[in-house]
Amino acid sequence: MFKNKKEYDKKGNLVYCRSFWGYEEKYEYDENNNKIYYKYFDGDEDQWKYDENNNKIYYKKYNGDEGWWKYDENNNCIYYIGSNGYEEHKKYDENNNLIYHKNSSNYENWYKYDEEGCRFKITEQEFNKIESGKKVKKNRENNESANRFEIMDI
Repeated sequence: MFKNKKEYDKKGNLVYCRSFWGYEEKYEYDENNNKIYYKYFDGDEDQWKYDENNNKIYYKKYNGDEGWWKYDENNNCIYYIGSNGYEEHKKYDENNNLIYHKNSSNYENWYKYDEEGCRFKITEQEFNKIESGKKVKKNRENNESANRFEIMDI
């Protein structure tokens, strides 16, 4: 009968795992402790690549699916595309807050942040008014409209 077993490298990264049922898994890491390889108990393998800022830029799953990421100068993920055609586009403000997200399923969101840094979803029209010199104030008139906004002049 097998016992659970785990082995770690000198940096504390899990490099080997054997379950109670005898399933073995292996892991490898780069010099920055980013996981770059994973071998499943059934022989399937996953691989990752990172840029000089430790941002994930490539992933290949055991089933052949792949993904690629791009980042802006502040290391914010601005683009992802998968081998299955799925895409994501993101934009950030000067404080590195996510302000726009759209994926290939046409799921699109615009965001604004209050004084405490809490993010709120807004419409594209509201966002465009904000960008043209207006600001958002959360509408607190009733609890049902807690996520609605009104546009106020600055």
